[in-house]
Amino acid sequence: MDTGLLILRLLVGLLIAGHGVQKISTHLGGKGLDGGAREFRADGFRGGALTALAAGGGQIGSGLLLTAGLLTPLAATGAIGVMTVALTVKWSNGLWVQNDGYEYPLVLIGAAAALAATGPGAWSLDDALGLTPYPLWWTALVLTAGVGSGLLTRLALHRAPAA
Repeated sequence: MDTGLLILRLLVGLLIAGHGVQKISTHLGGKGLDGGAREFRADGFRGGALTALAAGGGQIGSGLLLTAGLLTPLAATGAIGVMTVALTVKWSNGLWVQNDGYEYPLVLIGAAAALAATGPGAWSLDDALGLTPYPLWWTALVLTAGVGSGLLTRLALHRAPAA
């Protein structure tokens, strides 16, 4: 089981962190902070560069924490929050990614929730620091805080469509 959790953490954590790097830099195929700001404005968000920095920083931080298996409930909450915002952006396109749908953010939300429920495994910094096991009830808190923060972010930063 620990090997499976390590593989899941590495895959999900590094993908989320890489997605954040793309939002704020030209690394990993990103278009720099200006490109990230343009993407958010095109999706109807306020804030431009500040929004891109907050989203990118949240993705990098939560992704790296998930990868390391450090503060896993906090990391999962952050990942679920930013991916909930992405899901709301893509919601109108339907589920499937080939139609620019929300399939990818939904899978990352599910994987982060699964890591919150199972814990990061024995090959993690949480385990090395004696922070595990986390109680199962943390999963409900992680999901509530993650989805709630994503929806609040969407509500606070998204402009109403022009009439």
